[in-house]
Amino acid sequence: MGGHFGELARIRHVVTYSLSPFEQRAFPNYFSKGIPNVWRRFRASVFKVAPPMIALYLTYTWGNSSHEASKRKVHADFENDR
Repeated sequence: MGGHFGELARIRHVVTYSLSPFEQRAFPNYFSKGIPNVWRRFRASVFKVAPPMIALYLTYTWGNSSHEASKRKVHADFENDR
């Protein structure tokens, strides 16, 4: 009753090729092409990503330090209180 799932319809003029997973190399050209490509992509995008992150970090640390400074009491204001 019907074909298997991969054979439900026949499409004409379409050729498919497959290679066994045992015949494929898991990490071809990993060291010769992969790592240099990562380095190239990192160098291309670091100047687009890093400045906003640095600016946000500096703004965040400045905001936290000014908030902590505003929470402190000035002891000179309370010298004469008993």
